[in-house]
Amino acid sequence: MTSARTYPAPAKLNLMLRVTGRRADGYHLLQTVFRFIDFSDSLQFSVRADGVVARTQAIAGVPEAADLTLRAARLLQKTGGVRRGVDIALEKHLPLGGGLGGGSSDAATTLIVLNRLWELNWPRVRLQELALQLGADVPVFVFGESALGEGIGEELTTLELPSAWYVVLVPAVQVATAQIFQHPDLIRDSIPTKMSAFSAASGINDLEPVVCRLYPAVAQHRDWLNQFGQAQFGSARVTGSGGCVFAEFGSEAAARAVLDRLPVTMRGVLAQGLACHPLKDMCE
Repeated sequence: MTSARTYPAPAKLNLMLRVTGRRADGYHLLQTVFRFIDFSDSLQFSVRADGVVARTQAIAGVPEAADLTLRAARLLQKTGGVRRGVDIALEKHLPLGGGLGGGSSDAATTLIVLNRLWELNWPRVRLQELALQLGADVPVFVFGESALGEGIGEELTTLELPSAWYVVLVPAVQVATAQIFQHPDLIRDSIPTKMSAFSAASGINDLEPVVCRLYPAVAQHRDWLNQFGQAQFGSARVTGSGGCVFAEFGSEAAARAVLDRLPVTMRGVLAQGLACHPLKDMCE
């Protein structure tokens, strides 16, 4: 059986990210707000009868051993006792090390789609448990809704967020997540935010000062975006531990007007906030 359909793997933004502590095993405790946007990678899956899991083409900067789509497929195959395999074609648009969750989103889309194509039909909660073995950001993409993330990011509570548009700038840097979390200057004792008081304008990312210090291009992109004074929607900020920066706008026209002024030396995209993951209905 072959699937000719193309499946999206959307980016996420961290509208807020606080580092509230550290576990004995070294993982950091977080409080964050996840939102999906309509900027995405895309994948196709062709089921094989011989049990082989493979990708159809090389991906620059992603060796096979680090490819989360292959790891996700093989983990689901092994855990589910599946005898079939799959060829995975990934069209990459989300930048590596950008903080948009591209690899995690690719892995989640792989789990969601193969759960259906391999006819396992596991419930969402079981896929979320599997997703956590692949990385702390993978479960939210399976969860499929805007969410408050706590713990290491896997304790998820649905949030209803207002409609919004975003300008997302993509500096030509690849930020290493481990480097940021291991940095001695990282704040690790933030007081959790009361969600009743959360708004986009109050969003803070505790990782941002370290990212901007180590990667000056990120600070330059953030400062450029900040000059447009969208104070009512919050200042521009870094998303996750990566290099991308974003600002929120109340309308497409307002966001597009800013993007239209982007210098030719910078890269950016216009994206709409999503109410839920586009594949949310594929598992229950």
